[in-house]
Amino acid sequence: MENTQSEFGVIKQENKKVVSGIFAILLGVLGIHKFYLGYTKEGVIQLLLGLLCGIGGLIGLIEGIIYLTKTDEDFYQTYQVGKKGWF
Repeated sequence: MENTQSEFGVIKQENKKVVSGIFAILLGVLGIHKFYLGYTKEGVIQLLLGLLCGIGGLIGLIEGIIYLTKTDEDFYQTYQVGKKGWF
């Protein structure tokens, strides 16, 4: 995880919004976006759902759209700081 330093000297973790959103839309059936965000348990569940019954792809598509429509700060606070695993 890359850290960046803001203008006030506070170190802030890199925002992973765009990469996570693209992963979710294109590779959502495999749960790659979950693993990228550090949600291992949720990633394994989505991988199993995707391989066994195909619902993982729909979940990935929905989450990708949600990720990309959130503001950068809202995404960062919700999914990187708050660790919200689903939707």
